[in-house]
Amino acid sequence: MFETSTRATRTRSGLQQRWQRGQGFTVAFAALWLGVGFPSDGSATHEADHRFTVEGFVCGADGKGMVNTDVLVKDTKISYGQVVKTDGDGYYRATFHLHNENVGDPLLIEAKGEQQNHKVQFDPKDLESERKIQIHFGTGCVHDVNSPPTWLWWGLGGTAAVVAGAVGVKRIVKARRKQGQKRGKTQGKRKH
Repeated sequence: MFETSTRATRTRSGLQQRWQRGQGFTVAFAALWLGVGFPSDGSATHEADHRFTVEGFVCGADGKGMVNTDVLVKDTKISYGQVVKTDGDGYYRATFHLHNENVGDPLLIEAKGEQQNHKVQFDPKDLESERKIQIHFGTGCVHDVNSPPTWLWWGLGGTAAVVAGAVGVKRIVKARRKQGQKRGKTQGKRKH
């Protein structure tokens, strides 16, 4: 009896350990998925009133986004710049730590051999709104960067199709069972 209770305790604690490891994995996976799937603007290291973002799309002659293309974004007054790469849609984003004194600083943005000159523009009194400018290269691939990614829509559509299919199959099976039950009852009545 003593051995059995000890063995049961060991098994239970082993199951608890596996369960806890499984929970840790699930939480880590969910956090990773949310971080990748829904990146937030708050992930930058600066407060909104010290953050200035330059973003846009780089497109080829065919109107499709150019993937993995270098984009130079530089505040030429303070001689600070960044080289960022475009993503799968041709989208790029560079974030700077700027102050109110930087309003009007000249910006140089260069991609695929083209240069554009702009100025840092924002309302110094507005400490809440995101300070940003959109600068695009090429035409045809610009879309709303705040909308959910395309893969999310495809995933939701696929999930809805699977759920609808499962509900449909369940209804068909239920209807056939009812027909089988009715046949059994009517056959039973005929024999008497």
